[in-house]
Amino acid sequence: MNLNEVMKFVESEYIIINNTPCELCGGNFLTESVGLRFDSGKPENITLCICEDCGHEREFSFRAPFIHPVTGEQQEELN
Repeated sequence: MNLNEVMKFVESEYIIINNTPCELCGGNFLTESVGLRFDSGKPENITLCICEDCGHEREFSFRAPFIHPVTGEQQEELN
């Protein structure tokens, strides 16, 4: 996966977040923090958001196929 593909992948995550209304009040979510975790060895982008209207917090998780766990083998670099 090259850098353009990675950026499109991440952009699609924000499109989903921006089109997901708060389940409590219908407001819009704002990004509070972004991180990465490995669930059973599979990488996930984690985005913690907060509703701009009511303050409800929601965690969005997306697969991150462009992140490879360190295995001791040299990984292909993004360009």
